[in-house]
Amino acid sequence: MAAGKPSTHASAESSSQAPPWRLPRYLAGCYLLLVVYASLHPFSGWQSPGLSPFVFLEAAWPRYWTGFDLAINIAAYLPLGFLLAPALKTRHGQAFAALQAFMWGTLTSFSIETLQSFLPSRVPSSLDLLCNAIGTGLGAILATWYGATFFASTNNLQRQFLARLPLSEYGLVLTGLWMITQLSPETVLFGSGDLRQLFSIVPPVPYAARSFFAMETGIIICNMLAVGLLIRTLLLPKANAYLAMLGFFLCALFIRTLGAIILIGPQSAFAWLSPGAGLGLMLGGALLLGSQLLPRPARIALAGLALMAGTVLVNITPFNPYSVAALTAWRQGHFLNFNGLTRLTASFWPFLSLPYLILLGRRI
Repeated sequence: MAAGKPSTHASAESSSQAPPWRLPRYLAGCYLLLVVYASLHPFSGWQSPGLSPFVFLEAAWPRYWTGFDLAINIAAYLPLGFLLAPALKTRHGQAFAALQAFMWGTLTSFSIETLQSFLPSRVPSSLDLLCNAIGTGLGAILATWYGATFFASTNNLQRQFLARLPLSEYGLVLTGLWMITQLSPETVLFGSGDLRQLFSIVPPVPYAARSFFAMETGIIICNMLAVGLLIRTLLLPKANAYLAMLGFFLCALFIRTLGAIILIGPQSAFAWLSPGAGLGLMLGGALLLGSQLLPRPARIALAGLALMAGTVLVNITPFNPYSVAALTAWRQGHFLNFNGLTRLTASFWPFLSLPYLILLGRRI
């Protein structure tokens, strides 16, 4: 009997020391891709600089710079260092992982600055490289001090409210990326999967108030169903799904409003609240509540169908004249090419989400 106690204790200990979820790796990889895209957008006009691409290392620091520019370059890479350190953590300890994070972040910045030498719209700078390296280092140091506590708390919250599903961390990242798409004030509310800008496709339907009203309503309904049911799938059965979905969509609307205020102006804060959007929110919310009565396989199938239908609708919906005006106003004061970043995320979000829903459907 006594001999059995140590094994029981050992099993409990090993259970309590189960490896953490891979969320830091997913977040680090996702943020790294976003930084690279934002730094090289719009990926056009490539040409030889005529000089060494490393000449920016020898050039004098820019004559004109502001504290805001320095802060932005440091802040942009601080999350990268904070996420890379736990993602690269090995048996050699946190300090070695932080050093690795600093080296990879600095190498990423150096590579980006070098590639910017081939883009006429970009100006590589050793000052930017230095600020990016500082930001990565600060993030790695913060991860060494607080990263373990932060991600332990995150893991505890995940275990309390989220179901243990295949690639559940990937599902969390998808919901976070969808939130980023709400920063784009010129797109249809909750709309995603628009490939027309990437492939220069002209909408087959000319703009008319009635057709745009109907399609806008349909886009919002389809995306509310797809995103809401995805969130419901991630939650444990005991979790309050209604409250979680309500809070999620209210947060999305807040981000949409805040983005419009900052990027366009206070007068455009609620420009997204059109008649079609109002009707779509009401109908989408009602259908989402009713869909909770369906069994789990049916909910996953409905989420996939709504995702595909919403993607089709957003690609045939005529351009809203307000969208063009909003995009023009945004480009006058954007930084880090948020326009291209949010557009890319919104364009590919359904195509990243559909395989995940298919995987969940096959596992049940």
